[in-house]
Amino acid sequence: MPTFAYKALKADGTQTSGELDASDRHGAMDLLDRGGLQPLNLDLKTDKAKNGESSASSKSKEEEVEMTGPMRLKKAEIVLFTEELSELLGAGLQLEPALRVMENREELGKLKRLTKTLRQEVRDGTSFSGALAKASPSFGDLYCSLARAGEVSGALSTILKRQATYLTAIQELQSKVMMALIYPFFLIASGIAVVVLFITFLIPQLMGLLDNTNSEMPAIGQLMIDLSDFVRAWWWIILGIVIAVIFAFVSYIKNPNNHEWWDETKLKIPLFGKVLKTRFFVQFLETLANLVGNGLTLLRALELSREATPNLYLKKIISRIIDYVGDGAALSRTMKRVGFFPPLLLDMVAVGEQTGQIGESLERAATRYDKELEKDISKISALIQPVIVVTMALLVGIMAYMMISVIFETISGLNT
Repeated sequence: MPTFAYKALKADGTQTSGELDASDRHGAMDLLDRGGLQPLNLDLKTDKAKNGESSASSKSKEEEVEMTGPMRLKKAEIVLFTEELSELLGAGLQLEPALRVMENREELGKLKRLTKTLRQEVRDGTSFSGALAKASPSFGDLYCSLARAGEVSGALSTILKRQATYLTAIQELQSKVMMALIYPFFLIASGIAVVVLFITFLIPQLMGLLDNTNSEMPAIGQLMIDLSDFVRAWWWIILGIVIAVIFAFVSYIKNPNNHEWWDETKLKIPLFGKVLKTRFFVQFLETLANLVGNGLTLLRALELSREATPNLYLKKIISRIIDYVGDGAALSRTMKRVGFFPPLLLDMVAVGEQTGQIGESLERAATRYDKELEKDISKISALIQPVIVVTMALLVGIMAYMMISVIFETISGLNT
């Protein structure tokens, strides 16, 4: 009977290793499962022919996963997967049985395929973090690193639960910013549509009326008619110029040499720049608190926080912090040295260092700046909406005044 060498986690989270005899690989997995062990690695020790067969079987599994391709998951699906798995693990199930339960749940839909892939990889001895990275790139290095820390520490359920809370908070944060921008853009688009309607339709109709009455066009009316004629005659050139400018701008900011400049410029835009800064503070603090709270070292937590930051300019700032902290400097002094973080944030981090509760201090700071973000978004919404409404009202009012003036001039010409 073949002999298998294994490494596994006990129920208390400690690692153990040894050898066992089983008819095949699945039989060995069942023996470990019945013994309350979660396998991390399982290798065939005897019979080279069997070893070749096992390798071929493993290769077949890999080809099956590769054939279907890595899954692309939405953030909401990752949150749902994390919440469901953390609840099952928290209820006392081992990882492989928990994944089997999720695989049989119809309401999970697309996640059934994910859990099936993960369970196959785990049964073949792949670590859970390695299976995540292989099954879907949507999890990212940050998520996989946390899963790896949970496997080693035996606290996978707790870490996944905290990760679900963190992902939900980040998702809500992004939704707040997007919702704050939807209404202003809708107003701007509506105003532009009204202006186009006046220029391309109403003004030409008015011009035809004046031609029929042989009335003299007022100066403001003549200006609008000239503008209307220009737009209708050269609209394709105007549209081409607009598209070319947009394309050139997008190409410029997507150039790797200019990406950092654009990321920095976005932070300096009036009103919106402050929102983007505060949003970064919240996400950076949430990520750092989550990682430190899950047992990662501060230096490793900073490295993963950098990977989770898409802004290249902010990545550069975090890289400077990592260099200073790697040389032994305190986090609060380092953040003060780079000169980007506000004094209140620095004070809260310094208090956490002094009390030895850096994770809790980072969480409190994140909560504080999350409230600040809500206030900033509310202020921008309260300020932008009336400004846009007044601007659109002025444009429409000017055109309405022009049309009414022309109509009165026409009536006066007819009476005389």
